[in-house]
Amino acid sequence: MTSIIGPQDSRRMMWEMTLGEFLEAAASRRPQHVFVEIAGKQITYQQFMQRAEQTARMFQRLGITHGDRVCLLLPNCPEFLYCWFGLSFFGAVSVPINTAYKRDETAYILNNAEAVALVAHESLRDVAEAAAGLAPSVQHRLLVGKVEAVPGWTNFSGGIAETEISPTSLYQRGVSESLFHKRGVRQKASPQDLSMLVYTSGTTGNPKGVQVTHQMYVAAGQGFAHWTQATPQDRFFTCLPFFHANAQYYSTMGALASGGTLVVADRFSASRFWEQVRESRATVVNFIGMMMPVLAKQPPSPLDRQSQVRLFYGSPAFPPEFLQAFQERFGTDVIVGFGMTETCFGTIERLGQPRRAGSSGQPRQHPDARFVNQVRISHPETGEPAGINTPGEITIQNSAVTPGYWRNPEQTQQALREGWLYTGDLGWLDEEGFLYFVDRKKDVIRRRGENISSQQVEEVLKRHPAVLDCAIIAVPSELGEDEVKAYVMPRPGATVTPEEVVQWCAQHLAYFKVPRYVELREELPRTPSLRVRKDLLRQERADLTQGCFDREKAGIRLR
Repeated sequence: MTSIIGPQDSRRMMWEMTLGEFLEAAASRRPQHVFVEIAGKQITYQQFMQRAEQTARMFQRLGITHGDRVCLLLPNCPEFLYCWFGLSFFGAVSVPINTAYKRDETAYILNNAEAVALVAHESLRDVAEAAAGLAPSVQHRLLVGKVEAVPGWTNFSGGIAETEISPTSLYQRGVSESLFHKRGVRQKASPQDLSMLVYTSGTTGNPKGVQVTHQMYVAAGQGFAHWTQATPQDRFFTCLPFFHANAQYYSTMGALASGGTLVVADRFSASRFWEQVRESRATVVNFIGMMMPVLAKQPPSPLDRQSQVRLFYGSPAFPPEFLQAFQERFGTDVIVGFGMTETCFGTIERLGQPRRAGSSGQPRQHPDARFVNQVRISHPETGEPAGINTPGEITIQNSAVTPGYWRNPEQTQQALREGWLYTGDLGWLDEEGFLYFVDRKKDVIRRRGENISSQQVEEVLKRHPAVLDCAIIAVPSELGEDEVKAYVMPRPGATVTPEEVVQWCAQHLAYFKVPRYVELREELPRTPSLRVRKDLLRQERADLTQGCFDREKAGIRLR
């Protein structure tokens, strides 16, 4: 616990800090240690804090104040981090925007957040300009990456340059005499203030803005450093987008909490992944969804065990035979957990402790014992606590739960009830508190009186040697309720027939879970965090059963 960044006053709750305090505490410990490596640049803790201070003063010079929202339409770049921390110094709120969004999607975020400013990368200027034209609240536009003047835009680097610190300033005197106490750069921010609005992927309508406070980020970082037993020598590798909570909570805040180094790639590339990891000397990697199966299906290489990665962390849980093969091939440990944007304190497997096949671990613990995290299963209709080994909705209670959705009282009331976060995910707990995820409530398929987990069918299909990825959804049945449809994406250079898909599933699943419909696809629509957009698959055409393989029409009988 002593190695994890926290307040100097032990009487304070360890997680009750602002991001500014948290960064200052880390920078004061090891100012010359590298905090961020990105795009060939090394940025020490001291340099990062200085640049974040300059960014804060630039925004304040524009008139941005405590509580104002500033949207960030940026890829993985240092400027994203400077803006996030710089705005947090004085209590303003960052609002990252998915870089895949087009004009109307971007304009929706700008208007919903009532953003007073937009920071955009030059590669995204066309979308940013068009969207800002539809958002009357946007008063300032800042452009990252352009040297020459662009009409209507302020050059971000130029704005930073105007706030250069004099040679006798901050770091000549020492971090302890920083802006927080001497220079008046920030208005007072509190741990309960918002640091960011993280908009969800919007799989059920318009995206919702999850309100993330300073103490949620601080607790996340402290927790992740604790769960991974991190030290300042650890190097946290992420190829996930900064606008996604995953890269924020775990890689960025975990590195900061441990005093380690954040190593950033622009995006996930299966063919380049291990080369990037080896060259960066990464020790901890955070993964999501399809990354693990995709990496496992890459051709074997003599270099497979040549990295320094000691630990992979992510979700979901995988079959034990898959995990064992992955760990042996790549020479690394793997732990999984359950978390979400609304709180990263769900469950996790514990290093050096017994694990359960198919489980996402036990409730996550904070290094400060005063932090209490509870996970329970509730009846999906009544909300009453369910018994052991009884499926229901996963609900969570702790000090790092979102205060709600931005200007969305209906969704907030639905998710937050009597101090508990209702996740919208189904699962069950065993007698020792291990969580077993079942499915999203909306993705459970009801077929002829049986409930079917789409995730379970997907896990079986992904084990087929010719299948790279897949998605299972419900489609209407002529008999009422649902039928099961599989979208199957073969591995490059491999072939698989719908009949093979059906036979494979029939070998491993009860007959009623085997897909009736199969559609082969070269690509599947995805969020930037690589999750399949099932909502888009459902919207592709009026009748999703037409134009695809139907095992009943093909005469395949399973019993």
